[in-house]
Amino acid sequence: MRSDVMKKGVTKSPHRSLFKAIGYTNEELSRPIIGIANSFNEIIPGHIHLQSMAAAVKAGIRMAGGTPMEFNTIGICDGIAMNHEGMKYSLVSREIIADSVEAVAMGTPFDGLILLPNCDKIIPGMMMAAARLNIPTVLISGGAMLPGEYRGKRIDLVKGPFEVMAQAKAGKISEEEFRGIEDSACPTCGSCAGLFTANTMNCMAEALGLALPGNGTIPAVYAERIRLAKQAGIQVMDAVRKRLKPSEILTPAAFRNAIAVDVAMGGSTNAVLHLLAIAHEAGFELDLEDFNRISKKTPHLCSVSPVGDHFIVDIHRAGGVQAVMKVLAGKRLINTKLATVSGRTVSGNLKLAQVLDHNIIRPLSRPFHKRGGMAILRGNIAPEGGVVKQSAVAPEMMRSVSRARVFESEDSAFKAIMNNKIKKGDVVVIRYEGPRGGPGMREMLSPTSSIAGMGLDKHVALITDGRFSGGTRGAAVGHISPEAAAGGPIAAIREGDKIEIDIPKLKINLLVSERELQRRLAGLKLKKPKVYGGVLGRYMKQVTSGSTGAVLE
Repeated sequence: MRSDVMKKGVTKSPHRSLFKAIGYTNEELSRPIIGIANSFNEIIPGHIHLQSMAAAVKAGIRMAGGTPMEFNTIGICDGIAMNHEGMKYSLVSREIIADSVEAVAMGTPFDGLILLPNCDKIIPGMMMAAARLNIPTVLISGGAMLPGEYRGKRIDLVKGPFEVMAQAKAGKISEEEFRGIEDSACPTCGSCAGLFTANTMNCMAEALGLALPGNGTIPAVYAERIRLAKQAGIQVMDAVRKRLKPSEILTPAAFRNAIAVDVAMGGSTNAVLHLLAIAHEAGFELDLEDFNRISKKTPHLCSVSPVGDHFIVDIHRAGGVQAVMKVLAGKRLINTKLATVSGRTVSGNLKLAQVLDHNIIRPLSRPFHKRGGMAILRGNIAPEGGVVKQSAVAPEMMRSVSRARVFESEDSAFKAIMNNKIKKGDVVVIRYEGPRGGPGMREMLSPTSSIAGMGLDKHVALITDGRFSGGTRGAAVGHISPEAAAGGPIAAIREGDKIEIDIPKLKINLLVSERELQRRLAGLKLKKPKVYGGVLGRYMKQVTSGSTGAVLE
């Protein structure tokens, strides 16, 4: 066993003595030792219940003859970090989490590993660590929050507080109504109820095969989630016995499956960033064009908040991720021969899957959109690409020519939006918010939600070298690369310039001559970056482009 290096033989007597100080017996130490990376904290709604999940995982491990050992990682709630300096640390935390899991699992050589995340950066951070460590691993998330209800209408964090705050500031709704929405939007523990980044990545873990069927959609408060946690504990022991490692699961073909599921469900644009980063840790590079190629042939089958009126619990009732995959498998849009942590192939997992509501998970013959939910745009503004959730764009904004309103930070743009300075026909340009320029590539949920809440999402576009929350909707193009801080063309845009966005043709261009653009780029005076110490300072020196997943050099 891998753990023998810390527990077997005369020379490991001091090690055993330390374990016995905790209360472990010789019998427990003789068994396979399974590390549980638990991201429980009292900050994030998606993580507040993970102690009970960990207890269920431990029960499963013990039932299958193993010894669980739990440790913790950090976690940041993106909703709470939104629209202030704290959001600079969100993407940074993905790397810290990956490093911390790696460090503990190397310092304590576990035979297997359970990953217990539930929110935005914690899920990909743990999967990055799994790819690095390459020991038998099962991911089990904490599950989705149920939607709230206010005056007979189902809502969530985005369709509630984020989208009505502009109306509240303008006095268009009463203080009583605003507080009622605020109090009702998040009624349970769990990751926010729509298909935002957290639930997108929980679905991606299932689609990749690193999590068991049901992981992506079983709500946090269902007993079914506790049973799945026990099964995860049992299954990691099976993986240890079979020596089934992440390298056998996280293959290029598995990532293509995940992209197909993502675009079919209409997931978060952050999935692009995170899948690139996980693949990088697995030893290969995804091509951004894979997203366009797969999206072109894979219809958009689910309309989940923020795009539509369904929520993750509805996807679960309709059959879950496995039902989506079964629809895709019918036309060979995914590879069903791949290994998964269930011990079965994708095909084996799909045997019992079925669509239980064809209005929630549409058939291929009746999709919400003929193309999948994601598109990578390129042009003279974004020669290395920019990402848009095309399934969340109003038909009126699929093609647009707009006048640029240029802002050097999210804060200044948000202030202008809230003060009614943005008008129909504008395109809000937010720059110096990229991985290095921010630093940290902040999410822009507050600006995009305010634009949508003010009814301007059919008239106003937004582009940025930063990124978006999974809760963003509208003509919002993020991850513009190269970023402004690296001298990318987005830094050369001037107030009043015309910008053309053509999503069907996958184009985004500044409407000036090539000669004029080159003249501007040659004369660029880049914004002087703020000097940061600590982790942000180190991050600025090491982080790469959003087009490569913002991984560290």
